[in-house]
Amino acid sequence: MTASWQVTEIGAGSVQSAADGYDLMLPSASAERYHDAQISDYDARARDFGNAPPLRLSLRARASGPLRGTAGFGFWNHAFMPGRRGFHLPQALWFFYASPPSEIALAQGVAGHGWKAAVFDARQRRFYAMLPAAPLGFLLMRSRRLYSALWRYGQRAIGVSEAPLAAASLQEWHRYSIEWRADGAAFYVDDALVLRAPAPRNRLGFIAWVDNQYAIVTPQGRFGWGLLDASAPQSLYLRELRLEPLA
Repeated sequence: MTASWQVTEIGAGSVQSAADGYDLMLPSASAERYHDAQISDYDARARDFGNAPPLRLSLRARASGPLRGTAGFGFWNHAFMPGRRGFHLPQALWFFYASPPSEIALAQGVAGHGWKAAVFDARQRRFYAMLPAAPLGFLLMRSRRLYSALWRYGQRAIGVSEAPLAAASLQEWHRYSIEWRADGAAFYVDDALVLRAPAPRNRLGFIAWVDNQYAIVTPQGRFGWGLLDASAPQSLYLRELRLEPLA
């Protein structure tokens, strides 16, 4: 299935066509400004998403080297964009990378940064039901004992499932795929299953990007966002990108 890609270039970010793919590139980036290179298949202003299960995403990808910021590819609901107004409860199923000092530590036993397969679905009834107790919950989660015993319920409420991948593998060519069905999603690296999890059922948009931001979101109530300097150019290379309906 072919797609009409929406190209976004912010700051020094640039998107270059390549043989059967795209190069998403950031020259050396300054933390004084947000820099982003991305492709997507939706209009961010309208948030008119065209992807729904059953669907398969497949591509080959690698990064140019260690990245400072975030990068990835998959599906989401355009929950937010740095420098633009508006926030929506996030839904995503994607391969996601975040460098330190990012600390998005929402899955027990998985680091809050690094390269991972991940699902996030905060638009669930159980999440809305949990919201009134969130301030007290943040305080309780600062106890290691209570976090260990109770956070699995909070993790389930926000629909988080993650599988860590070796960060160094992002600098090598690998084939990635997501098989998204009504009863969940399966993530593969080089045809090996790395994560199977429940997933959103509503329409989402495809996105692939590299940028220079970091974010902090923890069960203990730590929240933050900022921009990073990147002293060297950094790129995400995409090849053989396909979106195909599943039988």
